[in-house]
Amino acid sequence: EQMACPTEERLIRQKLGGMSGVERLDFNLLQRELTAHHRLDDVSGLETALQQIGMVPRRLQADEPVLPPPVAVPVRTRWLLAASGAAAVAAEAVAWVTQDEVSWPVMSLAALSIALAGGPTLKKGWIALRHLTLNIHFLMTLAVGGALLIGQWAEAAMVLFLFAVAEAIEALSLERARKAVQALSALAPDVAWVKQGEDWVSQAVGEVPVGALIRVRPGERVPLDAVVTSGQGAVNESALTGESLPVDKSTGDRLLAGSVLEDGSLQARSTESAGRSTLARMAEAIQAAQAQRAPMQRFVDEFARYYTPAVVLIAVCIAVLGPWLSGSDWHEWLYEALVLLVIACPCALVVSTPVTVVSGLAAGARQGILIKGGAHLEAGQKLRAMALDKTGTLTEGRPALTDCEPLGRWSAAEALLLAASLDEHSTHPVAQAVVQGWRFGAAP
Repeated sequence: EQMACPTEERLIRQKLGGMSGVERLDFNLLQRELTAHHRLDDVSGLETALQQIGMVPRRLQADEPVLPPPVAVPVRTRWLLAASGAAAVAAEAVAWVTQDEVSWPVMSLAALSIALAGGPTLKKGWIALRHLTLNIHFLMTLAVGGALLIGQWAEAAMVLFLFAVAEAIEALSLERARKAVQALSALAPDVAWVKQGEDWVSQAVGEVPVGALIRVRPGERVPLDAVVTSGQGAVNESALTGESLPVDKSTGDRLLAGSVLEDGSLQARSTESAGRSTLARMAEAIQAAQAQRAPMQRFVDEFARYYTPAVVLIAVCIAVLGPWLSGSDWHEWLYEALVLLVIACPCALVVSTPVTVVSGLAAGARQGILIKGGAHLEAGQKLRAMALDKTGTLTEGRPALTDCEPLGRWSAAEALLLAASLDEHSTHPVAQAVVQGWRFGAAP
């Protein structure tokens, strides 16, 4: 449950990657799932190693569905962040007004801010320090500790608060991605009508075998990928194919799990299990897409691999070589080294990337545009032309009668009246468009 970003992934890779018998590690950050490919007789050593770096692993059994815990920022945590931010801002304000960075009011407010929001970051920093991993949490802990040592209490509180906000934003981004996958998976119903002997019984979708005869009634979602054996109907597949107009289905046609039978009644024979349906494979594809970080996010991750050790090395050189080369007091050079750690903490860089990605994805969603991940969002800057191939992409996706041209002896009004009377009790979308066109007087 503690694996939520590439920082933890790198920590796990460093801990497990060099263990004897471990061949490959695959990570799914969206589901917080680690797959270890190994040649070990007992994997308890892997679990112990994960526990040593602050993880609480739970081993998954074969075919067990992954049900990750929610990562949305709890209400209590939001209030703690807000209180921490208020205390940090108050500490900065008091320090600026009094020009005293180490007064009791400043230190009290800063300590309160750190206590409210700094616990998780400082804990991860201590774990990184114990395992000699120079990651962002290690640098944050050094920066905060250095700021306290040189008397910059307000700065320490503000740096820690901003980083806590960045991690909360990343958790929000992960939750948005997870909800998108869950919403797609929820398109398929939980139960299906399955024929057993001469009766139709309700059965959990996961228990329906391949080759079972299922029934779909008007208004219901298709529970499994199947082939129609009898009946006719109009099926809305827009959630899967993007095509908004219903598709007529009859014997021999393919049905997709998650599509909606809008008109008619169908019997079909299942061709895939619930876990291998088109809908399930789409959900897997989205998860894979979410795991692909945007180029800028990958740059930040790669940058941090070299930036953090370089900053620590430079700070050590300043503290050690400064007094020796200048002959001045070592306290002064230690102060300079700690100042470097404080100002070198890349808070703005850490905050800016997830904020930008989440804001872009949210803005697109409000306009009805679904973007699969940050990588595709960033690739949009290269677009120079766009081709749209489906009705419904730029329209409402509902058929409407626009013209009526009579053939034969009827007038337009008579022809429309006859067509509407025939379609009045039909639930087919095109039939309803004819009825609405007559009711509101479509122009001949």
